[in-house]
Amino acid sequence: MVTPIRPSDAPVRRRQVFSLRQLTFSFGMVVIGVVGVGLTLKKAVEGASAHPGSALIVGVVVLSATMAFVRWGRRRRVGRGAVGGAVPVDSGAGAEVCPPGPALGPGDFARMDADAFEVAVAGLCERDGCGDVQVVGGANDLGADVVAVAPDGRKVVLQCKRYGPANKVGSQDLQRFGGTCFAVHGAEVAAVVTTGEFTDPAVEYAAACGILCFDQRDLDDWAAGTGPAPWE
Repeated sequence: MVTPIRPSDAPVRRRQVFSLRQLTFSFGMVVIGVVGVGLTLKKAVEGASAHPGSALIVGVVVLSATMAFVRWGRRRRVGRGAVGGAVPVDSGAGAEVCPPGPALGPGDFARMDADAFEVAVAGLCERDGCGDVQVVGGANDLGADVVAVAPDGRKVVLQCKRYGPANKVGSQDLQRFGGTCFAVHGAEVAAVVTTGEFTDPAVEYAAACGILCFDQRDLDDWAAGTGPAPWE
């Protein structure tokens, strides 16, 4: 996190102290540099007709030396200007925190498309302390739409079913998920999360296989923070 910088509450004005030694040294360096560059250029011009290659090399060296001298002067100015004037602020005291977005309420999930629903469920996992949260749903997802690591270290594998009131999650859906969630994805917590409901055979199969069923009510409670997450 970037530590914000703000002006100090009581800035101290420092009077610049005149130093004859520093002035003499700086003036001497300038004179030496100017004289050296002038002599070098004179020699380069005199020998350019006889040795054009050598003159080119000398010119490059002179240019490099000049640039180095300019950079040295800039560093000295920056070093003097960086003294005082600002103090670091504790990130806990002055850092701006982004406000959380609005909580999802009943019916919000049902209005999403399938991809947005998977992303929303992944967001709930991350909100409640999961790490390494990934949305992996797609044509070749083998039943897994969201994978994550629970706060206690267990691997969570979720399948998201955005179904309406007229379409319940059936036993066939649970059987397909049950065939891959443990054997293929290595789930330690497996759950099917839906915006609708489950059929009775689906609930029975899930209970026999250790798969959790989160229907619309469970999902709304989880989102509102009034109900448990699948791994709790």
